[in-house]
Amino acid sequence: MTTASPAGPALLRVILVDDENLIRSALATMLSLEADLDVRGEAATVADGERLARAEQPDVAVLDLQLPDGDGLGLAARIAELSPATRCLILTSHARPGYLKRALAQGVLGFLPKTTSADQLARAVRSVAAGRRVIDPELAAETISSGDSPLTPREADVLEYAADGAAIEQIARRAHLAEGTVRNYLSSAQAKLQAANRHEAVAIARRQGWI
Repeated sequence: MTTASPAGPALLRVILVDDENLIRSALATMLSLEADLDVRGEAATVADGERLARAEQPDVAVLDLQLPDGDGLGLAARIAELSPATRCLILTSHARPGYLKRALAQGVLGFLPKTTSADQLARAVRSVAAGRRVIDPELAAETISSGDSPLTPREADVLEYAADGAAIEQIARRAHLAEGTVRNYLSSAQAKLQAANRHEAVAIARRQGWI
């Protein structure tokens, strides 16, 4: 008489939300190579991310910060309602102190730049699934030393997009915003930083570590 072999450890269920298709597909492929990780689905928008989280109830959601119809932190808040057991990890090219502070205040456990290696990301997913916080050390140090930014996350985004001298219409496309909204954010940021123009505002924000 044969006995059934004991079942192996349960796989960690992961979803990915990123509007950059190439990056998202590469992340899915890399994480799928890990024996203990099961990528259950991908999405490119906040709306699709919400539907995916509701359907899959994953252990970990890996979220981009900037999405066409919102941002990863807003999505993390929605996932907390739709799938309370899911823990969120932000993976972004916009790793700034203001975003990190907001993420920590919301209970997000992971916050890493997209320069993170595949091995580091896999380890981070496991740590976040276990309830441990994983923060990029350079960003953590920068956050401690930067002080509180007067800029909202969106104002900081728009300033960063303006840093190379881009025209309003270019900034609007990059930030997925209307041109009038971009002008309003730039004007507000300049006023808060007491800058004469947006170029001076960029310089001040960079000097303080806010973008």
